[in-house]
Amino acid sequence: MADHRDGLPQGKKGNLLDRSADEQAVFQDPGLPPHRPRTTDVDSGAAKRAERQVALLFAISIIGSILFFVGYFGVRVDGDIYSVTDSAPTAALRLQNLLLGGGIALGMLGIGVGVVHWARTLMPDHELVEERHDVVTEDQRAEAEQIVGTILDESGIKRRPLIRNTLIGAAVLAPLPFVGLLKDLGPLNLTPLRHTLWDQGVRLVRDPSGTPIKASDVTLGSTFHVLPENLMDLGHEEGYLDQKAKAVVLLMRLDPDIVTVTPGREDWNVDGIFAYSKVCTHVGCPIALYEQHTHHLLCPCHQSTFDLANECEVVFGPASRPLPQLPIQVDDEGYLVARSDFTEPVGPTYSQRVIAVNEMEEENGN
Repeated sequence: MADHRDGLPQGKKGNLLDRSADEQAVFQDPGLPPHRPRTTDVDSGAAKRAERQVALLFAISIIGSILFFVGYFGVRVDGDIYSVTDSAPTAALRLQNLLLGGGIALGMLGIGVGVVHWARTLMPDHELVEERHDVVTEDQRAEAEQIVGTILDESGIKRRPLIRNTLIGAAVLAPLPFVGLLKDLGPLNLTPLRHTLWDQGVRLVRDPSGTPIKASDVTLGSTFHVLPENLMDLGHEEGYLDQKAKAVVLLMRLDPDIVTVTPGREDWNVDGIFAYSKVCTHVGCPIALYEQHTHHLLCPCHQSTFDLANECEVVFGPASRPLPQLPIQVDDEGYLVARSDFTEPVGPTYSQRVIAVNEMEEENGN
């Protein structure tokens, strides 16, 4: 007696390919489901509305990119646009951040949602099944070109100039804000990284309060984010942020017995209190992670790790040189002060080569 619960004789099991032709014939390829036309396929009015919606989304992307440039070039925090009052720099900064962030968001969101809406409502949605093959002969290349041309025709980009033109405008403007952001990653002329505001006798102060630090305030295992005291006198229009980015320092205290000190640097620390640049020597990210038990400083961007007990030598990650050390001492009032500026340029290692080339050109020019 046959058991037709699965359409096969009783006792027949195993892979379908191992069965006879008659047994395989029981399982027919159902094929693709019937195509269901969308509203835009049968209603020209709906298609026109969808076209306008796509164009509107691309136009929103264009507006977003323009807003970014308005914030980037038109709004300044130094008082050139707004009257100089106590609240003006803060208001300008908030407006600039709003325009920069909102502009990028609208620029990318508009073009992304627009393309998706275009594909879902106006581009052909018929399901196709075809074998993939290598394009080798000239005839096959010509066939591939014909397929690309067919795709362009079916997408409607040739007969829908409104969508085409707004897409071109959005696609051209959308990447430009990122070019501006890349430019702001650092100065084109890297020579200013050679010097910072640190100098002999400049006090170390807490960031952001500006409170001076005494050696007695720094306990074993503690960490301070510090700045040069003379930075507090600068305004935004005088380069406050640029100078701060170069001069930021991490201050820590270790047991002097576990620290290796290079000859000539014995007086660069104060009873185990060490100061090192906070700018990673890989690509310049701010280092802010300190593992007290291992005495390691970690960069959160690319996981470069520096050994504080061994003059911040690199023990892991892509950084290729130690963090520059700031020589420090104590003044007559017990406050920590710098002995001098950094003895080497701060920042990424690649900047050192640029600085060396610039200095050689200056010497040759003189």
